[in-house]
Amino acid sequence: MLQVHEVHADGAVPHEHLARRGHGVGQLAHPQRVSRTMGLDHDRPHARPRPDAPTAVDRGRTASPSSASPRPRSSSLIVRSCSLRVACATLPASAGAEPTRAALDGLAPTGAQWHHVAPVGVRALLGGVAVNGPSDAPPIRTPDQRLRIFVSSTLRELEPERAAARHAIERLHLAPVMFELGARPHPPRELYRAYLGQSDVFVGVYWQHYGWIAPGEEVSGLEDEYRLAAPEMPKLIYVKQPAEREERLVGLIGRIRDDDTASYKPFTTADELADLIEADLATLLAERFDASRAPTVSGADAEDAPPAEALPMASTGVVGRDAEIATLLQWLDDDGDDRRRLVTLVGAGGIGKTRLALEVARRARDRFDRVTFVALEQVREDRDVLPAIARRFGVRDYGDRPMLDRLAVARAGRRDLIVLDNFEQVVSSAPLVATLLTALPDATVLVTSRTRLRLHGEHVFDVDPLAVPSDPAGAASAEIMAAPAVRLFRDRARAADPRFDVTDDNAEEVARICRALEGVPLAIELAASRIRVLTPAAMLDRLDQVLSLPASGARDVPERQRTIRATVEWSVDLLSADAQALFTRLGVFSGDFSLDAVEAVAAGTPWSADLLDTVLELVDGSLLRQHDAAGTPYFSMLVPVRELATARFEQGPDAAAARRAHADHYVRLALETEPLLRGSTQPAALDRLEAERDNLRSGYRHLIALGDSDPVVDAVWRLLLYWWIRNLLPEAKAWMADVLGSGARLSDRTRAIALALSAWVSLLQPGTEVDPAPIEESAALFRADGDPFGEGCALTVLSVAWMYRSPPDLDRAEVVQRQALELVPAERDPTFNAFFRAGLGTIELYRGHPEAALAIAESVVADAVDTGDHFVEAVLLTNAGWARLALGDPHPELFGRALELALQLGFEDGTGYGLEGMGACAALLGDVERAGLLLGAAEAARTRTGMADQRARMTHAPYVQMILASAGAAEFDAARARGRALSRSDALSLALGPG
Repeated sequence: MLQVHEVHADGAVPHEHLARRGHGVGQLAHPQRVSRTMGLDHDRPHARPRPDAPTAVDRGRTASPSSASPRPRSSSLIVRSCSLRVACATLPASAGAEPTRAALDGLAPTGAQWHHVAPVGVRALLGGVAVNGPSDAPPIRTPDQRLRIFVSSTLRELEPERAAARHAIERLHLAPVMFELGARPHPPRELYRAYLGQSDVFVGVYWQHYGWIAPGEEVSGLEDEYRLAAPEMPKLIYVKQPAEREERLVGLIGRIRDDDTASYKPFTTADELADLIEADLATLLAERFDASRAPTVSGADAEDAPPAEALPMASTGVVGRDAEIATLLQWLDDDGDDRRRLVTLVGAGGIGKTRLALEVARRARDRFDRVTFVALEQVREDRDVLPAIARRFGVRDYGDRPMLDRLAVARAGRRDLIVLDNFEQVVSSAPLVATLLTALPDATVLVTSRTRLRLHGEHVFDVDPLAVPSDPAGAASAEIMAAPAVRLFRDRARAADPRFDVTDDNAEEVARICRALEGVPLAIELAASRIRVLTPAAMLDRLDQVLSLPASGARDVPERQRTIRATVEWSVDLLSADAQALFTRLGVFSGDFSLDAVEAVAAGTPWSADLLDTVLELVDGSLLRQHDAAGTPYFSMLVPVRELATARFEQGPDAAAARRAHADHYVRLALETEPLLRGSTQPAALDRLEAERDNLRSGYRHLIALGDSDPVVDAVWRLLLYWWIRNLLPEAKAWMADVLGSGARLSDRTRAIALALSAWVSLLQPGTEVDPAPIEESAALFRADGDPFGEGCALTVLSVAWMYRSPPDLDRAEVVQRQALELVPAERDPTFNAFFRAGLGTIELYRGHPEAALAIAESVVADAVDTGDHFVEAVLLTNAGWARLALGDPHPELFGRALELALQLGFEDGTGYGLEGMGACAALLGDVERAGLLLGAAEAARTRTGMADQRARMTHAPYVQMILASAGAAEFDAARARGRALSRSDALSLALGPG
């Protein structure tokens, strides 16, 4: 068993410990082997190398003989790695000579041996010669390698407790790391640093004394040990009671108590301490074992979590950030000792944090399974941060399982790089990031923010302005062009006017502009964009005037941020009076906005007649950016520009009226888009609403805050198909909960909608029996309001509620479903008439009448094809497929076509339905391997989108049980495991490809 040793936290080193010699010059080795041994320490793959370690050799390159440490004439080599041990192999060598290659080859494993023996990071540094081999296999430990428990305490006062701790650890067959177990001729701090680097669990035992503070140090060894323990190392802290403690120990214990990464318990006797340590370590091992058994999905590529979204493409390149990029890539290096799991890029607005983060993420792609960019620009509430992250991974909020749990299962075992952009506006949700890193132990988070998150384990990288020329007076243009800020100005000015260049005639003015702007990238870009109308000399004159004015905003805004604000204000002040007024009015928008929306919020203003020209003036001034989405031109602002627009808007006298105009526009948008969500116009309408989602949210929330819920609920109801197809029903339900819980007086129609919609989403959760009374109330309210469509929808929800009872009441379900069908004939609303007919088909299938169910499904599919309604077609093709399966006549092409339509619509639920149906067909056709692959892929798809527990996915369960009860069960299980590991694109290729 490994013997491991403890360091005297108070600095005391027994004299006999210092007398022993002959251990060599490597990292600190175990003392039981000090006699004529050289310890080569690579026990922890991510341990920090000692300063004299030949790191070039460790990376597989041969070290210079002159850099090698002196060796004894004859050494017994012990490589105490987690994976490789070469014990007591004597190398004969003359004094000062290096071991021969032949001697080394006799010691080192090669080829396949290394693959099974060497751990990640081990390149056996035998005599300065690198021995390389594959490092992607899990290590195989030798029997003596036990978990190492580092025990930290002062020696003078806790001798019985230290003995009790040692015995408790050894009773679990673990290895105590205690100073007194071995003598080492090294400085105490060097010892406990080395021992900590090789340990797995930290145990701290404290009583009265703070410990000795070495000369030149600010803290004692006791506190230093706690600080040096890795953030991910479990920490068990035990404090002896009662006690009169030294003041500094009281402070240390207080900090530990407040640290959410440490377990903290009091004790009174040595025996009690032993019991606590033994029980806590056993529990810790059980928890780690449970975590190791958590389901994982492996072998998939970075696109496997739908939707697989690429990093946003920067319109311009990164200038002058090579050193920053290199440093950040080193920090993110998963194989390096200095890897950081939480990195925050901190800097003023417009300093270039987002562009730098994107470039780093792009270059780091090959180091991670997936790089995911999460734009938080439009997120305003803490509760929306986690859904925004999950949405980028395609994980959905369905059922009672917490969203974080769904995300953890979806990304289990994946090395993800998550970029959280513009975090400063939700910085109060920073603890969520720590929780996220705990739930995703293989993930790394890169944050851009104007303020640090102040989390344990956070590594802050300050993004500074670009370097500017030191003294441009009399300097040549080539010398001035060496400054990154000047190169950025030239590049952006050329984008505005291709004829521009930095010459000897204008170089000094350009340099002075960059110096006046303090090298802030956004400020330089905004100034350079004016090169079409101002020469550098004229620009410098006006810039001096503007920058001499105090920037607007709070006095505690950092100086560089005030400079950016002043620069943005300067750009705005160059606009015409109409353009300035429009710029302020645009502060009402969240996210991108269309020209129609601009016209709505500008209606009635004196400058609305020439609105298009005014918008173009903002675009030309680089204050608006234009792009197309869903075939419609949209506009956006950079964050600092938007902040100025918002600030001016909030202070304006007509903000309330503009907000109302904004909200009313997005209510009208729902009214206008509702009919387009049916039939052949459906795909374009879905894309249009997706582009408008941020403003839909902000507009509707504004009305709810005003207590004017009726138009919001009506708009949400009209967009029902959008929320359904794009998997946003839980968000719509949350709005209904806000309305029902607001205490505001609601119209009968509003209450009817809120009750029906809330019940429908609840029914999607497995094991949920929804009380029919609120649904019946909803139907009655719709009836009293003279709304047959609403009543029919409520009755359909009621039918599903009766169907999902335990036991099901299919007769009552059929009665109310037929009532709904009578209320909404096909000529009134073909889409919902189709779904009401589909409900009757589902009832027939539940009754064991697949022929009747198939006839209904085929009839509805034919009508959907005629009207071009792809959503109805996709859902009913799936229903027809299940009816065929129940008849023993599998038609996988039905599910295949439904899957293709679901992909076109962005209907992610349909992906799961299609894979499950095709897998069930394969099972009934006797193709066990294909069945396993497809059903495994379906399970992975459900897991990735947070839908693993949705009720609708249970339809295929009988076909799984059929195979598991057959002779092909083992083959099926193996194939299903491989299917879970397929990427999304591979799963779809398998389902839709030939065969």
